[in-house]
Amino acid sequence: MLRTVEKSSIPDFFRRLSGSPASALVLDYDGTLAPFRVDRFAAVPYPGVAELIQGIAATGRTRVVLVSGRPAEEVRDLLGITPVPEIWGLHGRQRLHPNGRSDVLPMKDSNREILEQAAAWIEEQHLGPQAEFKPGSVAVHWRGLEPAEAAAMRARVEPAFGSLARREGMALLAFDGGLELRCAEPHKGTAVRILRGELAPETPLAYLGDDTTDEDAFRELRGSGALTVLVRPAWRETAAEAWLRPPEELVAFLEGWLDRTGERR
Repeated sequence: MLRTVEKSSIPDFFRRLSGSPASALVLDYDGTLAPFRVDRFAAVPYPGVAELIQGIAATGRTRVVLVSGRPAEEVRDLLGITPVPEIWGLHGRQRLHPNGRSDVLPMKDSNREILEQAAAWIEEQHLGPQAEFKPGSVAVHWRGLEPAEAAAMRARVEPAFGSLARREGMALLAFDGGLELRCAEPHKGTAVRILRGELAPETPLAYLGDDTTDEDAFRELRGSGALTVLVRPAWRETAAEAWLRPPEELVAFLEGWLDRTGERR
């Protein structure tokens, strides 16, 4: 059974979806479509999820879009469906089009210098194996470490990243198993703002996400008529209006979407 914060939100949305010739399904990847893994390159989707997403896209009635903090190419390879859907990577900085064209927004020189300082600090602290460097951000992961080790690493990283995050145009984001120092703009809310502008106003749109980085998208869509869904095993405070527990309730939601937009293949 689907568990929602507002019990009527998903059924009401599905009724609108059934009568619409076009729709948009926007999905975060890690933690939403795929469980977290210590090896982030082993984070494949929950069973059945990729097939359902491919089926939804194949009906021709739904524009399927992935929005992730990862580089878009990583999401493409892990999701493993064809044709490849539209993917926004790097929290909205990168847009990978279905035809393979990749657009990446440039960084300000001041932001690049701050990220270079963070990278130098990581090297001094010998945290390279735990670090991830992406255009527009630097992250340190401690997922998989013992609780005491994880707490000690966070105690080292948070003050250093926090100091740099107070600089203009920067932000500090906590995620499940780490901290990320990143440019404040763009973010996932930026991506959905652009996507909404490309759709007809009446087009039913749903956004599914699990992490604090998805809150920007939830807030951006508030009051727009879109459905916003928190997807995670345990409830937390959120700007989303509905809550699903993966994988069962996520699969049920995707099955419901496919039932209302096209024939099962």
